[in-house]
Amino acid sequence: MDTAELQLLTSLEDHHWWYKERRALLRRQLRRLPGPGRALDIGAAGGGNTRVLKEHGWQAVALEYSDSAAGVARSRGIAVIRADARELPVRSGTCGLVTAFDVLEHIDEDYLAAAELARVLQPGGTALIAVPCDMALWSAHDDAVGHMRRYSRSELASLVQKAGLTIERLWSWNVLLRPAVAIRRKSSAGSDLGEVSPLANGLLTTVVVAERYLPVKSWPGVSLMLRARRPLPCRRRHAAISMAPLASVRRAERSARDCARS
Repeated sequence: MDTAELQLLTSLEDHHWWYKERRALLRRQLRRLPGPGRALDIGAAGGGNTRVLKEHGWQAVALEYSDSAAGVARSRGIAVIRADARELPVRSGTCGLVTAFDVLEHIDEDYLAAAELARVLQPGGTALIAVPCDMALWSAHDDAVGHMRRYSRSELASLVQKAGLTIERLWSWNVLLRPAVAIRRKSSAGSDLGEVSPLANGLLTTVVVAERYLPVKSWPGVSLMLRARRPLPCRRRHAAISMAPLASVRRAERSARDCARS
């Protein structure tokens, strides 16, 4: 994504319906996780998601490739590392959480970024990933914002699993607005990113918030969301069986059986 697009993004993210609901989605996922620890927000731009992590008690650091976007995050009091997602300057196994929202699609060697994401996670740590989905939606918008691809479910799942992570959940987002997005982008001449009127912003917020309560997450959407975990070593999985709730015990038992076979 070029500098002008990044500057526009950082100016919009506090009030635009799309970014606001993404942050709400992140908050819901954080409530599902164990107690906070160290977190890395890859592709943080102006740090909107990093601030959410900090609000929930995480020791969060933003990582951003763009100098201008990193500067915006710093001006907001956010700790920022300028680096490439394909070569993270972070020790292996030191992060309890890594977020990468709308990052992998910008990287030609996305498999390198996925492997680095997995490397820095501690055993049992969580990855939260968001990407644009479905090449059928490809348009001038994707070219303008620097996308290399849009992912299918199977492509994203394969990428994450090859990096060594275990997928806990994979679902669609921005489902209800997909027909409108598809129509708009057929005639698109560039990025969709831009200001919307307060009325439109409110209406679009209402639609996207409705998805929280409707059984549409398996339908085609505009984005894919994924939650994955770095597996525990086999000996720790056995120990976890006696300490976890019933659902976790059953998962740990399956993992233990897999270890016994290997």
